[in-house]
Amino acid sequence: MSKQKIINSNGNFDIILENVTVRYQLPGERVRTFKEYAIKFAQGKHKKRSFLALDHINLKIKAGEIFGIIGKNGAGKSTLLKVISRVLIPTEGRVVTCGRVYPLLQLGAGFHPELTGIENIFLNGTLLGHTRDEIEEKYQDIVEFSEIVDFINMPMRTYSSGMQARLGFAVASAWQPEILILDEVLSVGDVAFQQKCQNRMREFREKGTTTVLVSHSPELITSLCERALWIDKGEIVALGKSDKITQGYKTKMGV
Repeated sequence: MSKQKIINSNGNFDIILENVTVRYQLPGERVRTFKEYAIKFAQGKHKKRSFLALDHINLKIKAGEIFGIIGKNGAGKSTLLKVISRVLIPTEGRVVTCGRVYPLLQLGAGFHPELTGIENIFLNGTLLGHTRDEIEEKYQDIVEFSEIVDFINMPMRTYSSGMQARLGFAVASAWQPEILILDEVLSVGDVAFQQKCQNRMREFREKGTTTVLVSHSPELITSLCERALWIDKGEIVALGKSDKITQGYKTKMGV
């Protein structure tokens, strides 16, 4: 895999965030109907309040590392991944990525519930930028890795969350990605499949893939990641070696 790296005096980086801020405008008061909203808006009485989902995040992720992100619900983890994946444009700051980003942000993302597993493999592969010939070449590997061959002709709406996660990860990792983004995907499914996914991620790391992984599991972060970020209320609490970050997180959370 050849690509131009982002190079500075500190080394090679595939992802750089500079003062990244995401600010949402929320209603300042409860409005029960659209008519009430329209009247307040016309009268200039519609109040809003600002909510910072991310607050001036500065971060550099090294080329070829598996980087972990941990934090409680609502901390800003998923928002951070969306910004890196270019799904969400930050209110302030800038994001630099080097290489094609393969995001797996949520269960069922890129899948259509009424299409079969086969049809969704081709749909998802196309959304990731692959041609039909490329998908056909990898089709058998995808089905075998996902371990849902008996259900591949059934519509996606009949799949459990674990089956969706299996197929989503199998498609996203069928081709060696340059940058792989995973949001809690490895928390779904049985232990054997989770281990198989972790092994594939390690293989990718050896070949130069950069992976950003969000997880609620300190053990998973420690096992897979050399470095990790602890985020809370949109701010960086700590950044460093994964074992120290997860230990601090567990102590704070009482787990």
